[in-house]
Amino acid sequence: MNPSRVLIADDDRAVRLIMERALQRDGHETRSTDKAATLWSWIDEGEGDLVITDVIMPDGNGLELLPRINARRPEMPVIVVSAHSTLMTAVKAAQSGAYDYLAKPFDIDTLCTTVARALADPHQPVQEQGVDEETPLIVGRSPAMQDIFRAIGRLASTDLTVMIEGESGSGKELVARALHDYGHRRGGPFVAVNMAAIPHDLIESELFGHERGAFTGASQRRDGRFAQAQGGTLFLDEIGDMPPEAQTRLLRVLQEGVFAPIGARQTIRTDTRIIAATHRDLSAAIRQGRFREDLFYRLNVVPIKVPALRERREDIGLLAQHFLQAAMDAGLPVKTISRDGIALLREHAWPGNVRELENLVRRLAALCANDTIGADDVAQHLTPNRSATRRQNETLSQSIEGQLQTYFENHGEMLPAPGLYDRMLRELERPLLALTLDATEGNQLKAAEILGINRNTLRKKLRDLDIEAIRGRGAGR
Repeated sequence: MNPSRVLIADDDRAVRLIMERALQRDGHETRSTDKAATLWSWIDEGEGDLVITDVIMPDGNGLELLPRINARRPEMPVIVVSAHSTLMTAVKAAQSGAYDYLAKPFDIDTLCTTVARALADPHQPVQEQGVDEETPLIVGRSPAMQDIFRAIGRLASTDLTVMIEGESGSGKELVARALHDYGHRRGGPFVAVNMAAIPHDLIESELFGHERGAFTGASQRRDGRFAQAQGGTLFLDEIGDMPPEAQTRLLRVLQEGVFAPIGARQTIRTDTRIIAATHRDLSAAIRQGRFREDLFYRLNVVPIKVPALRERREDIGLLAQHFLQAAMDAGLPVKTISRDGIALLREHAWPGNVRELENLVRRLAALCANDTIGADDVAQHLTPNRSATRRQNETLSQSIEGQLQTYFENHGEMLPAPGLYDRMLRELERPLLALTLDATEGNQLKAAEILGINRNTLRKKLRDLDIEAIRGRGAGR
């Protein structure tokens, strides 16, 4: 069997040499150049079995060659490598028919494995689609973000259901938005709904709509989010907060592809891509009976894990500059951030993730008196970690107030939301009941006495709040 020949185009001689040696060690023949024109002449003459091309070269752009390669040599897999590791590059590579995209610096073993896989099972290029250059980009150069960029590039033009996992403020909705904006549904609506912000008894109406007179207070017909998202994408944020009854109905919609507004006799066929997101551990929720396992598998067709900001600290400087530019575009004064300021940002814990960083940068851009934002300015406006600064004489009320204020600042949820009061009470009740049960080793009678409520009331709250009733050695007493 003749060895495969790999054509390499990269403007960096050292990179070309490393790739050649590694591929030759694996038994491939190689030929390399730093010119896009030379690469194309080889391909046009029928040479080579696989292409590795950089994006930026002295005489052209490797991405612009992809449609021509697909037309001339549709069986030839192309691997794109680039030091300009942005979401746009990954999406363009995928939508132009590249077999894979690797951000520099890449692991040479990963490259060799990708080459072997591509030669064994050549990728059939997809039809090229336009990409909106004005769409806001997700920012990041860390390996974790490069994985997300590649996933978005591969998934955007499909209708596969995606489950996005990550902490609050980490950018889950941005990922969902990118999947919509770069896909074939980008001409349709993108409808986002936060399950945690809607009272449980209104979720089904919110999702599926209702007819006039369907229930008390339904004075007129109302379209739900599924109807609003027809032809586009429906983003179900915080899906782990969906109540059991709504989970059952959502599962039926995913299985059958139709839904009916509350009180309606006729069903409506849905033409909507579903993207879900959660900050909760849904595997634990399934074990505790709070989330349907069959619904989880319907939603978790393709999982994407968005890292917390503390897990990609190398992106903090890039993100800070990005948000500073956005602030200037919005009319705030021109500012720069010093290296010391960036270094201090990288030391912070960022409990509110990217959203907290964005809020801080906007605050610095608006309030800092100097053109250059230094470490002292950052320290003055940076929200300290409450665990390190909590005062010993702080009252419970003050502590709760401080925690709520920090949460609202970090997560942008101070704006009015339906059912906010009831939601806050539920959020407070959950840890209160759970901690009391832990303190009494699961003794519900003793816990009820400490809380000053009836035991039956406690049991009802445990069920309503989805708190595991059996805890410790004395559970159920």
